[in-house]
Amino acid sequence: MKKAGVGTAVMMAVMVIVGMVAVGGAGAQSAREATEATAQADVPADVRIFGFIAAAAAFGLAALAAGYAIANVGSAAMGAIGEKPEIAGRALIFIALAEGLAVFGFITALMILGKV
Repeated sequence: MKKAGVGTAVMMAVMVIVGMVAVGGAGAQSAREATEATAQADVPADVRIFGFIAAAAAFGLAALAAGYAIANVGSAAMGAIGEKPEIAGRALIFIALAEGLAVFGFITALMILGKV
């Protein structure tokens, strides 16, 4: 396994922060709406906090996994395309499959936020 450089660590940290901010902003409500939503759902505040943390973790970790997969699959695909250009279409399919991890994480985060 290759050693990850400082740039890779910074990139992963930025992706986690962006994922948490994006998911955290999705649950923002005004004070009145938050009171009504809490009264309707009868969900304790502690449970809501853990729901938001779970949604952020689902999206953030899925984005990290997708980035790691795309880095490995993409570099291998570009090397293969350099040797055999006619397999470019198949190589791009593998890259798109790796990107699907981020989409699944986003959908999971939305499902969690829908329950909170």
